[in-house]
Amino acid sequence: MILSRYERMIARRYLLPGKGEAFIFLVASISLVAVMLGVAALVIVMSVMNGFRAELFDKIVGLNGHAVIQSVGGRLPDWQDIVRQARATPGVTSAVPLIEQPLAATYNGRAEAVLVRGVRMNDVQDVIGKKIVMGSLASVTPGSGRIAIGSRLAEALGATVGSEIQLFNPQGQTTPFGTVPRIVNYRVGAIFEIGLYDYDKQFVMMPIQDAQTLLLMGDAIGMIELQTVDADRVGPILAPLADKLPPGAIIQDWRSMNAQLFQALEVERVAMFTVLSIIILVAVFNILSSLIMLVRAKTRDIAILRTMGATRAGMMRIFVTVGTIIGALGTVAGLILGAVFLFYRQAVVNFVQFVTGQNLWDPSIRYLTELPSKPDPVEIVVITVMALGFSFLATLYPAWKAASTDPVQVLRYE
Repeated sequence: MILSRYERMIARRYLLPGKGEAFIFLVASISLVAVMLGVAALVIVMSVMNGFRAELFDKIVGLNGHAVIQSVGGRLPDWQDIVRQARATPGVTSAVPLIEQPLAATYNGRAEAVLVRGVRMNDVQDVIGKKIVMGSLASVTPGSGRIAIGSRLAEALGATVGSEIQLFNPQGQTTPFGTVPRIVNYRVGAIFEIGLYDYDKQFVMMPIQDAQTLLLMGDAIGMIELQTVDADRVGPILAPLADKLPPGAIIQDWRSMNAQLFQALEVERVAMFTVLSIIILVAVFNILSSLIMLVRAKTRDIAILRTMGATRAGMMRIFVTVGTIIGALGTVAGLILGAVFLFYRQAVVNFVQFVTGQNLWDPSIRYLTELPSKPDPVEIVVITVMALGFSFLATLYPAWKAASTDPVQVLRYE
C-alpha cells in the first residue's frame, strides 16, 4: 500500500491532531498503550512458560536421563550385559547403572524422608559437579563413609559439611526376632543445589558400592539411566534395545515418567496464550473506536478533500495507515517492554514480594528456585503478526466509512 505525498501529510496530521482534538489524541494514545500491554503480557507469559518447561526438562532429564531400564522386581542382577547392549545401540550416548531407594535420614533429632541415589561418582560429575555449594564432591568416594546431600535437605536437617547423619533402611537383616532395620552413619562431604526444590530436598548421593552395602543388594543395581542423541526421538531410538532386554526388564522414557507434569504445562501454555490474546483484541477495539471518532470529527474535512479530487481509495489508505501505525507502535513498544521485564524479572518478583510482604515464589510449590524465562522467536513473530493483523482489520470499517462519505450531503448546508 503506497501513499501519495498528500495522503502521507494528512495521515501525519491525523496522528497528531490539533488543540481542539485532544480527546481524540487521548483515545488513540490509550489504544497504543493497550496494544503495548497486550503484546508485552503475551511475550512475558509465554517466555516464562517456555522457561518453566525448559528448566524442568533440563534438570529432570539431567538427573534421570532420557530413559531408564529397570526390573519389575526392582533389581537388575545381570546388569553388565544390559549396559553393554545399551551402549552398542545406535543413538544411545551413555548407559549409567545406579540405585534409587526411598529411606529416612535423621540428624540431631530431626527426621526427613530422602531418596538415596547410588551412582558412580564420575558419572554425575557433569550433572552436580558445578552445583556444589559447600564441600567437595571429590571427598565422596567408595568406602569413605561420605555422602552428598541437597541444600534444602541440609537446611531441613540443620546439617552442614562434616555433619554425621543416619540413614535408616527398614529392610535390614532377618533374625529370629524379626527383621532388624539397618542404621548406618554417614558424614556429609558435599552439599549441592540443583535448582529443583523436590530434588534438593530429598536427594542423597553416594557411591554405588556404598548404596549396595546399605541396601544389602550384593552386586545388583536398581536401574540403568540412558542418554540419547535426541530426547524427542527417544522412543524410536530405544525400540531395538527393548526387544533385547531379559524378561522382567522394561524401558521407561522421560515422557512416561513425567507425563502428567509436562502435559499440564502444555495445556496451561495453550490456555494462557488464548486468554491473553483477548487483551490484544480489547486493544484492537480501542483502535476501532478511536478511528470511528476520528472519522466523525473529520467528516467535513473528508468531504472537502473529496470535492478537491481525493479518491475513495485514497481515503481508505489514509485511515488504514493511521490505525496500522497506532497498532505497529504499540506492538514495538510491547516487545520492548516485554524484553525489559524479562531481563529484570527476578528483581521485579523481589520488589513485589518486598512491597506486599508475601512470598510469591515458593520453591516448594513452583519446583524452581528462580523465575525462568526462554523467549521463543517463533512465538514472538506469531504475537507480532497477530497484533499487526488485528490492528489492520480494525481499520477497515472506519476507513470504509470515511471513503463512503458523500460530500454533497455533508456540504449541502455549508
